[in-house]
Amino acid sequence: MRDDDGRRRGEPGATLHAVSSAVLAVTRHLSVHEVLQVIVRAAAQLLDARYAALGVPDDEGSFAEFVVEGVSDDDWERIGPLPRQHGMLAAMLRDGAPKRLDDIRREPEFEGWPHAHPVLKDFLGVPIRDGDDVLGIVFLANKRTPGGFTREDEELLTLFAAHAAIAMTNARLYEHNRELTVVAERNRLARELHDAVAQKLFSLRLTARTAAALAERDAARTVRELEQVERLAAEALAELRAVINELRPADLADGLVPSLRKHVAVLDRAHETSVRFCGDEAVVLPEEHEAVAFRITQEALYNALRHAGAREVRVRLGTECGQAVLEVADDGSGFDPGDDPHNGLGLASMRERAVSIGGELSVSSAAGAGTTVRLEVPL
Repeated sequence: MRDDDGRRRGEPGATLHAVSSAVLAVTRHLSVHEVLQVIVRAAAQLLDARYAALGVPDDEGSFAEFVVEGVSDDDWERIGPLPRQHGMLAAMLRDGAPKRLDDIRREPEFEGWPHAHPVLKDFLGVPIRDGDDVLGIVFLANKRTPGGFTREDEELLTLFAAHAAIAMTNARLYEHNRELTVVAERNRLARELHDAVAQKLFSLRLTARTAAALAERDAARTVRELEQVERLAAEALAELRAVINELRPADLADGLVPSLRKHVAVLDRAHETSVRFCGDEAVVLPEEHEAVAFRITQEALYNALRHAGAREVRVRLGTECGQAVLEVADDGSGFDPGDDPHNGLGLASMRERAVSIGGELSVSSAAGAGTTVRLEVPL
């Protein structure tokens, strides 16, 4: 039997190529669930198994994740709830060692399997370890090639499991980092609301009290105080609108360019700063990438309108050297990159989002020379 490149399976070059391809497939993903799915699919292809599964144990005797390959959705639904840590699965989690069997049905620990479960015969299970911790176990069954799983198969799956452990750990760290980024963003928005809106509302309340006290004694000053109330209320409303616009989820049903144009028009009406957009209608990205690009634009615009003191902000979307390029540039006060304002301006979260879609985000600025946020995403 030959692989996709015409190499005969079993040859050293073909084996190395197959393992390399499987590892690359796994490491392309950052979502934990996607990584698990790719591990199972790659393991089944690598060792020509009809069935494959990967279980990630929890602390309650069950599995936090359990993904399968070779079982249809209908069959999986008939099988029923996720398996528990008992019998063969419990033994493998306890021992943390590979297990290779000619016929799993003859094993005393093979018990309690649902009636709708596919019939399994030859079996190979290998733990996915991170040091002394067992992150999960990958199971293969019913090898298509006659003769069942071999010692070489066990060694190959063990090697692949070591790379899978790295991919799972990286994905978990990435998701944890994203959670921390979300918390940091929430804290930043809370500070923005307190510093901008809450302070203005407090001033508005004091001014209204002053106007009420002066109503009968000094009509002219009362008018001035009420004008101040109106101004403060308008500023507070503008701040709230800015925060709401930043938090509003992207509606990209019409595509990225029309959505950006609409969003920029809303901001242009809501702020004294001129906000302009220039976009190439031919730029089309995958849906997930468009959502990330839109969110980054929202954050960059919020920073420019809230912090830069700019007269004009320009948003541009186009292509350069096979990449989609999105720029948000303002003519405001700018900042010294050496001062590291990333946490205060949400730049860390923007960079995190850019990396999540294989893009790169850069920021160029100088005191008094404005700021340009640039996102580059491969087409």
